[in-house]
Amino acid sequence: MTWMNSEAFTLFGQHIIWSDMIGNILGLITLALGWRRSLWTWPLQFLSGLVLFAAFYGHLTGSAGKQAVVMAVALYGWWQWQRGRGTADDGRITVRFASWRERGLMLAAAAVGTVAVALLFTAYPKLSWDPWPDAYIFVGTVVAMYAQAKGMVEFWFAWLLVDLVGVPLNFANGYAFSGFVYVIYGALVLWGMRDWWLRSRRGPQPALEGAPA
Repeated sequence: MTWMNSEAFTLFGQHIIWSDMIGNILGLITLALGWRRSLWTWPLQFLSGLVLFAAFYGHLTGSAGKQAVVMAVALYGWWQWQRGRGTADDGRITVRFASWRERGLMLAAAAVGTVAVALLFTAYPKLSWDPWPDAYIFVGTVVAMYAQAKGMVEFWFAWLLVDLVGVPLNFANGYAFSGFVYVIYGALVLWGMRDWWLRSRRGPQPALEGAPA
């Protein structure tokens, strides 16, 4: 897998490596499939994680470990969407807004997870060049994927928050292709958010917690 860490081409003075390009192109396709609520979004997400895991394994242990977690969450998403397939009128999954309780739990998990992972990265510098923003992006990605697996519209909001840090961090660390892809992610996220938002309004809404039946 040495070739995956070699230079593919140069763009605007930035050196683009094969693993960065392939993994992020797959990630971009994954997000587009997620917008369309296609079950294939999860196998592509798993494959993207596998490509990056193979590229990082052996010299960037922290990055490889993060991709292993992403692959595990992708398997969970596949299982969830398999269970929920056919619940919408078009035969795919039904999307919805999370309850306030679910939102609170996800925010708490994101906050606690970011601090815990950042402290781990700080204690073991070889795991990350930028512990805090790297931890934020990693935990934010996992939370976003969990919300996507549950068919929550908040999935898109989580991706936007990840993009706000992901774009400058990738450019700063020399992963220019990742930075460009994150910009495109932003546009796809806005379109996908609008689509899921409108679909959630057309589908059956869950009863509010504590409300009378």
